This record gives sequence, C-alpha cells and structure tokens, in this order.
Amino acid sequence: MKPFNTFRRLGFVTATALALAACGENSFFGANIPPPLPGERISILANQRSIEADAGAATTEIVLPAPTVNPDWPQTGGYANHAMHHIAVGDSLQRAWTTKIGAGTDDEVRLNAQPIMAAGRVYTLDSETVAAAFDAKTGEKVWETELSPEDEEDDEHVSGGLAFEDGRVFVTTGFSEVIALDSATGKILWRKNFSAPFRSAPTVRGNRIFAITITNKLFAINALTGENLWSHSGAEEATSLLGGSSPAIDNGIVVVPYSSGELFALSTDTGRELWTDSLSAPRRSNLSSRLSAIRGRPVIDRGLVFAVSNSGLMAAINLRTGRRVWDREIGGIESPWVAGNFLFVLTNSSELVAVSRTDGRIHWVQALPNFEDPEDKEGRIFWTGPILVNDRLLVANSVGEAFSVSPYTGKILGKEEMPDGVSIAPIVAAGSVYILSNNAELVAYR
Repeated sequence: MKPFNTFRRLGFVTATALALAACGENSFFGANIPPPLPGERISILANQRSIEADAGAATTEIVLPAPTVNPDWPQTGGYANHAMHHIAVGDSLQRAWTTKIGAGTDDEVRLNAQPIMAAGRVYTLDSETVAAAFDAKTGEKVWETELSPEDEEDDEHVSGGLAFEDGRVFVTTGFSEVIALDSATGKILWRKNFSAPFRSAPTVRGNRIFAITITNKLFAINALTGENLWSHSGAEEATSLLGGSSPAIDNGIVVVPYSSGELFALSTDTGRELWTDSLSAPRRSNLSSRLSAIRGRPVIDRGLVFAVSNSGLMAAINLRTGRRVWDREIGGIESPWVAGNFLFVLTNSSELVAVSRTDGRIHWVQALPNFEDPEDKEGRIFWTGPILVNDRLLVANSVGEAFSVSPYTGKILGKEEMPDGVSIAPIVAAGSVYILSNNAELVAYR
C-alpha cells in the first residue's frame, strides 16, 4: 500500500511554491513518475495537443484559494450547483478499504452512477439497478435494495443515478422510474413511473427533485410524495451519447442541459423559461462531434453558468440574464471544475486545460495519454474528472490509472493503479477520496 504524501496549505499558494513542493520524494497518488532512461526520446504526447495556451495567459501565475473540507458529497457533482472549488483531504492518504458494490460494466450493461456520500455513509447504484449503502469508515455494507421491476429484471438498460436530501436517497432508473428510499434502511418510500427512461442522476434541492429523461424532458417532482409538479421539454434527439447530464440549481434557477446541446434556465418554482442558449458548435469535423450533447454537468458559480458540449463549444453565461460572457472552441463530455478564478476541464482530445473563469483565456494545456499503443494509435484511452484536492487535479482513465496533475502548471505529478478501468469521476467527502472502477470495486483513500 503506497502512501499519498501531500502538504497543507495555510492560504494562497503560487505556481512557484508548488513547483518546489513537487520536487519531494513522493507525490499525491503514487510515487513520482520515474525519470526517463538514457537515449534519444521522441514525445508521444506533444502531437496530441489540439489546443494551445493563449499568449500572455501562459505566463500568468495561477492562484487558488486554500482547500477546505466538505463533509458530504450528497449528489452527483457534489452540491446542487456543482461548484465544489478546492477540497481538503488529509496530509497523507492511503488506501483505507475496498469493497464490491454489486455488478459492474460488461458487454450488456454499464456502470453509470457516481457514488454519493452523506451522513457517514456512501451510497451506490450498480449496473443492475441495485442500490446499496456502505459505512464510510469501514466500507461494510449496511443495506442493499433491488430496484428493478419484477417483470424487467433481465432487460438490458443503463441506470440513472443518486441524490440525497433530508434522510432520503432518490434514484432515477433506466426503467423510467424515480424512487425514494429511506437512507437508514433502504426501504422504498415511494416509486413513480414517468414517460421515458432516465440515464443521468437527479438533482435535488428544497424538497424538489429535477430529473431529465433520454427524450430531453425535465420533470420537477415533489420529493415527499413523488408528485409531478411541472415539466419542460427540449428538442428530442434521434441519437446521443451514452449516459447524460444532471441539472444545476442555484438562487431559484435550475439550469437544464439537454442532449440536443440546448441549455435552458428555468424557475424552480414554476418551470417558466428565463433564457435559453445552444452549445452546438458551427464547425464539426468528425461524426462523433456532430452529437451536440451536453453530457458534462453545468456548473453555477457566483452568478455565472459554465458548460461544455461534445460538439466543441464551452461557454460562460450570466445566470440571471442569459448573456454569454465568453465562449471557446473546446469540446468535452466531462464536467468543468471551478476553483477561484479558474476552470479545469478535460477535452475530447484527452487534454486537461486550465481556463480563466472571467475571460476564457487558456493558461495551460496538458496532453494525457490517448492510446494504449500510441505508435499505432490503437486502444483508445478515455478519461474522467477532474476533481481538485490539496493542490492536485485528479483524473482517472479507462485502463485503470489515476493521475495527479498540478493545477498551477499542468505538470503530471504521479499516478496510482486502480483495480480496473474508471469511467466515473472520483468523489471527495470528509477528508476521503472515493473511486469506483468499472468492475464495481469502490476504493476509499484516507
């Protein structure tokens, strides 16, 4: 078991200080990547870079707020606005426990739901729609509940996800259902059927659940009874990416991302449209980028909405007015991460990018391994994340590796082997990092 050495920050830290700190013997998420062997070396990463840092921005120091502890991660993306900022964990992280949550990804079904953590328990949803609760300290299973309808247990499907509020766990499923569970026992409190399957997690706030179907319909649901309060529809797409996005909520506004590339701001009380935008990029060079889907969750932070589409457009939008503050030709299917005056996002070209929150300028670009066999360009590697903990951006990939990257320079600091490939971004709560691999093994680092 390898220790995870890091350090505590007492305020603001500049890139220079981080560069010095990174020269230690070990790095967060495994030992430092060893120096290259002697001889001529040809870079396999440089040619993968499709985005360049902006002149002037590349030389600007990145300054981030000090990390703080978040006690819970109650829904996919953290809190309802999906803005988690800079999270603190312990000075030295180790693998604390590993547990099997149920069924994982195989040729027929896919593990899709990000775990959540609240009130001392980690809640999960496996690929066969079995919800479970685990003690966050020990990893011991507390309860599990089978949620597939009896007449559909053997059907292939992709499940939605989880959210927690006031002692209840809310689940969206690929069987067109929203289900409320007692978080202490796993007992079903109510279950309601809707018009189409869900493939993304719900967002919950103020006793209201907001969930999007695969037909681009948003339902606002009473969390106490399951009653449908109102609904809203976007343009329905014939094809889309597997999985989906979750709404973001703040200041009485729910921002709804659809697979059509549409972004709507609605009143949480009535569903009244406040504004709309589209993140469909005008130039789409290949077949996959023609899918305009917003699969990464939008983020609401200090009056701005940040969102990125698969087709190649990232934008910052004023939450109240819908005015676009800036946009960049950046495509991705992972959620942006905001901290201080900066955004960090994974692109469709396996690049990790640091972007100014205020004007969209690019400060640095780090190309990540794109293929298992880079010479023949075979075995495509897919990445998920990032999350920001203790001055480390953590990303994980489909071949079972988690990397730590400096948020100040983009330098890769270290990596850790996972039990299997990872397709779901890690979560952080109460000083612990939780990573769920494709074979349904949940690993806790503390």
